[in-house]
Amino acid sequence: MSERSALRARLDALARELMKFGAVGGAGVLVNFVVFNLVRHLTELPVVRASIVATVVATGTNYLGYRYFTYRDRDKNGRTKELTLFLLFSVVGLVIENGVLYVATYGFGWDSSLQSNVFKFLGIGLATLFRFWSYRTWVFRALPARKAVATAESFLAEAEAESAQERRAASAAAAERPRE
Repeated sequence: MSERSALRARLDALARELMKFGAVGGAGVLVNFVVFNLVRHLTELPVVRASIVATVVATGTNYLGYRYFTYRDRDKNGRTKELTLFLLFSVVGLVIENGVLYVATYGFGWDSSLQSNVFKFLGIGLATLFRFWSYRTWVFRALPARKAVATAESFLAEAEAESAQERRAASAAAAERPRE
């Protein structure tokens, strides 16, 4: 496998991962906004607390989607560690997401329903960048064997290509030799 085709395969895998992550995340955003607006309009909770409740509900649904859809082929050993790291990074994402909303609401006084939804959306966007990096890097780690297999396959493919090239060169040299 050439470097170009190996890079292409890695980019294709990343694109598939991003699409799956986006599908689960999109569903999570929908859950987040529905719960946020329901809590905000049906209770007397302040805006940031309503947002935190919504983020926690969405985080629970996202874990299921990431574990059983986006990263179903990743290492399944150490589920306690995986869940602990997921929750840790989710809390950081929660702080990012709701920090934006907090600053907009209490720092600038932007607390209408539309403004709250806009700043919640911006916070989700920033938190999503962090979550994608942290989940794929620390939580849902790739199986080490997969990388080893890919490396071995590329090594074998290169060796086969070199061997075929050597056979062709030897055959061409034999054809050019005068016959006795």
